[in-house]
Amino acid sequence: MSVNVAIYGRGVRRWTMTERGRQALSRNATALSIGPSSLRWTGDALTLDLDEVSAPLPRRVSGRIRLVPEGLASRVVTLDAAGRHQWMPIAPSARVEAEFRHPDLRFTGHGYFDTNGGSEPLSAGFASWTWSRAAIADGSAVLYDTVEASGARRSIAIAYDRTGQDRDFEPPPRVPLPGTLWQVPRETQCERGGTARIRRTLEDTPFYARSEIQTRLLGQDTVAVHESLAAGRVDTTIVRMMLPWRMPRRFI
Repeated sequence: MSVNVAIYGRGVRRWTMTERGRQALSRNATALSIGPSSLRWTGDALTLDLDEVSAPLPRRVSGRIRLVPEGLASRVVTLDAAGRHQWMPIAPSARVEAEFRHPDLRFTGHGYFDTNGGSEPLSAGFASWTWSRAAIADGSAVLYDTVEASGARRSIAIAYDRTGQDRDFEPPPRVPLPGTLWQVPRETQCERGGTARIRRTLEDTPFYARSEIQTRLLGQDTVAVHESLAAGRVDTTIVRMMLPWRMPRRFI
């Protein structure tokens, strides 16, 4: 288990994802601690107190993030035909207040909070998937496009209003995007009349890419956070050898 923190900014870039053992875990109905970092619900907000060390360059990442949902969602979405993988956006739209001591950084903005769960590794259930989340005028829109290990393909398109209420909408046509330096395939879905393009690549790894894209959804030109996963690469020998450089292990 780990706490993953990724910071992208002008002159500031940090990544932490330290794996820890069971003895580092503590939780109850409203709080979760993993090593020196913790998450807890306090009133109407989720507060994250972070104290991590980045990798591969060891630099301190510490501070507090406060996420205030505009509304809470209740729908759990099954991602695969066998029902082994689920996803739920707990807060499809939220206000975020971040104050870091290391690095010296403060900002406020628009946020999102979700959860994934499953009874098997992702690489057992999927060959690949793309996911994106965009802010729209009255809430947010989320797209999932999955290819299961069997080859079956599924597209999910859900819009959430500011109270957390959801509605399905017709997935837009698929649009190819340039691959990454590691040749992870990227594509998205964009309505006709709009233009889909990569604004910047945030993470480029042998099996996963995170990007900021321009697209058009529900009649609105918008910017989305986009993820591409080549799940079949996760279990390869070279990836297993590289993972400890970005995901070091600690026993406490």
